[in-house]
Amino acid sequence: MPHFTAAELPQLDTIFRLNLINSITGYKPANLVGTAGPDGTLNLAIVSSVVHLGSNPALIGFVMRPTSVARHTYENIRATRLYTLNHVHAGIMGPAHFTSANFPREVSEFAACGLTPETLAGFGAPYVRESRIKIGLELLQELPIEANGTILLIGSVQQVHLPDEVLRPDGSLNLDAAETVCVSGLDGYHAARLLARYDYARPDDSGARPLPAAS
Repeated sequence: MPHFTAAELPQLDTIFRLNLINSITGYKPANLVGTAGPDGTLNLAIVSSVVHLGSNPALIGFVMRPTSVARHTYENIRATRLYTLNHVHAGIMGPAHFTSANFPREVSEFAACGLTPETLAGFGAPYVRESRIKIGLELLQELPIEANGTILLIGSVQQVHLPDEVLRPDGSLNLDAAETVCVSGLDGYHAARLLARYDYARPDDSGARPLPAAS
């Protein structure tokens, strides 16, 4: 069985270590971050570090890599305070992954990657028209992570857009219907499917109780 210690990890081949550490956390959400610069130039970048931080108030975070090099997404968010998160689905995986290329600031990834910007409900950052689940956020807080120079950006949810068939009566989402995909490592895209939903767990229950299949 392969085994790696903290002392051994820095000695590994760089690409091997990148793939290993980016894979060990399992499946991650695939989202496109849409922003606009002060000059109107649109930017789009794929991220896999989006995380739910709370529902009241509704907060979502994602991790920005170190700003030792130009980070157009981060610069735009700081300038305008607004950005969007757009789920990647099976039909746009290739264009979504292509946004990770190092395009010059003056080049819009929307145009370069064949995706369409759209404005919804007057929000000041671009959504991805082809995406099916879309969230508009306003930057609320930045938390520098001193250990590696990354930054946790915390956004307040301002808008949510999704198709009728994705929203269940209880407020949960049918991600199968949206064909939302997830990411493993740096470059693996996976189709996810619902296996089960469980009722709220209580200590006095005999075990976790599955919800009806139609829920």
